[in-house]
Amino acid sequence: MSEVQLEIFPDAVRVERKEPDHNRHRFYRMYVQPDLFGGCTLFREWGRIGTGGRQRRDQFSDEGQAVDALLQLFKRKQRRGYQ
Repeated sequence: MSEVQLEIFPDAVRVERKEPDHNRHRFYRMYVQPDLFGGCTLFREWGRIGTGGRQRRDQFSDEGQAVDALLQLFKRKQRRGYQ
């Protein structure tokens, strides 16, 4: 498996996992946005490709923490076969 080089501080990532033999076609999308109170929100969306999927929002006190969480989740998804 080849690893993809991300920019130094990414604010958005989309990965997919396709396994036609098992009828698995999934996506995982993450992005960071500042909020109105000086903090930052990490938005996550996941599900089957072609559907709206599910969503989750996590609040952080600053952008650095949100980006760190995004990178940690990205690495976890890579280990599970997402590219």
